[in-house]
Amino acid sequence: MDSVVIVGAGHAGVEASDALRRNGYDGDVMLVDRAGHLPYQRPPLSKDYLTSAASPSPLPLRPSTFYDDNGIDLRLGVDGIDRGRRAVRLADGAVVPFDHLVLAIGAQPRRLSCPGADLDGVHHLHTVDDAAHLHATLTEASRVVVVGAGFIGLEFASAAVDRGVAVTVLDVADRPMARVLSASSSQLFADLHESRCVQLCFSTGVQRIDGSGGHVTAVVDDSGTRHPADLVVVGIGAVPDTHLARDAGLTVDNGVVDEYLRTSDPHIVAVGDAASFPGHHTAGRVRLEAVQNATDQARCVAATICGAPLPYSAVPWFWTVQCGRKLQIAGLPGPAEEMVRLGDPPAGKGSILGFVDNSLAWVESVGAPADHQAARTLLAHRPAPLTPERTSEPGFSLKTHAKAVRAQLDASQSLIVL
Repeated sequence: MDSVVIVGAGHAGVEASDALRRNGYDGDVMLVDRAGHLPYQRPPLSKDYLTSAASPSPLPLRPSTFYDDNGIDLRLGVDGIDRGRRAVRLADGAVVPFDHLVLAIGAQPRRLSCPGADLDGVHHLHTVDDAAHLHATLTEASRVVVVGAGFIGLEFASAAVDRGVAVTVLDVADRPMARVLSASSSQLFADLHESRCVQLCFSTGVQRIDGSGGHVTAVVDDSGTRHPADLVVVGIGAVPDTHLARDAGLTVDNGVVDEYLRTSDPHIVAVGDAASFPGHHTAGRVRLEAVQNATDQARCVAATICGAPLPYSAVPWFWTVQCGRKLQIAGLPGPAEEMVRLGDPPAGKGSILGFVDNSLAWVESVGAPADHQAARTLLAHRPAPLTPERTSEPGFSLKTHAKAVRAQLDASQSLIVL
């Protein structure tokens, strides 16, 4: 009987197992994880999980009965891939053959390399165990230094302020979330954090971390400024976990796949945080650390395994909640030839639209979920059917425009069928 082994039971791995069954795959499916928990949702770990009164249980990706009900064999730990035998070696010594292997192995937090980085009190936020420890530690902490002003770092900073802890944020970039946001949206969230007394320090890295008795006492930045801390949280990005692929002799380039998410071995595909793929919505290759990317890629490879391959071209989207504001991003924000503002994002409801080559390229929405959904609809077309001039028309609505575009597409498809 045909068989699929999925290595990694995060969002991508679990969705791949589910999508295989939804697509009618009736072969054996094995899902192998590195942790002992029932597969769980990661986004809440840096948000609601940290601010709850008591340490909550992680939210499962699927009910505990899902795996048995769908004939999915949950196992623990992979030691290696034997491509010659087309098999994986499990941590318990078992050798499991496969017809298709899905690598959904994710990424690991990037570590600081400065002196003091291994002191007690220096943490990352990646797993439910990390989150549980930080939830408990925040009860005793009085001053936190967050290294990294990306989503994870700023979500943690927001949660720490909610818990009554003083926070300083350090980042080598010149503004918050610089890799993923326009300067306008960066400024909006900088203002929000500073209004809650978060000290933001940009264009500086970490020179060293000082400690006493083995525990952190301060972070010293590149300028020599000392920032007292009894807790340090590091959120400086992630490194794709490609060691299994490398050890198996697969070609690796910050990830491992082509436009169909296939590796250099036709029997092995890769999805999620560790998969670098040709960008459909940007030039060159791209590697995305997002739940949307993980789940959409999982559905794509499930279709490929089931005999209906399609190139991966999903619109990337992201979201974060900080300081009580929800930001949703559609597309990949970058340099724009023109930007348009709809509504009033600083007041809590509006969007910033970026245009390249006179076409919509990305949208950042604050408190405007209808704009976000409309943006995803429009960006699914290449080029996206919206110009800056169109947005200046009286009464323009992104939602209404997206509905009109969809109606035109449906009408044209009906004519083709006729």
